[in-house]
Amino acid sequence: MAFEDLKENTENIQDQAKVYLDSHLAYYKLWGFKVAMKSTTLIFKFTLILLCVSMVLFFGSIAAGFAFSSLFGSYTLGFLAVGGIYLLATILLFFIRDKFAEGPILEKFSEIFFNE
Repeated sequence: MAFEDLKENTENIQDQAKVYLDSHLAYYKLWGFKVAMKSTTLIFKFTLILLCVSMVLFFGSIAAGFAFSSLFGSYTLGFLAVGGIYLLATILLFFIRDKFAEGPILEKFSEIFFNE
């Protein structure tokens, strides 16, 4: 009699362990989908904003080039001045890139991955 009770309990434990593992597997699949979708939408929004900023920067650069051209009296010098401004901005961003890029990006993705 005791052996049959032990056998039934063992089968019951196996069934409960299977249900437990299946529910945790489903939970982690859902969690992975959530993280993937949040990451994808974040990257999509970032790309869309980057595209809009690029268009504004492009047309603003052309306008600034023509404005400097009329100031200097030469198209070449005007557009070289705009290029020089971009060179200075690039050098500045190179020196502050850690504070400017890594911190906010790491913070945002940490929020997505570890905040439920």
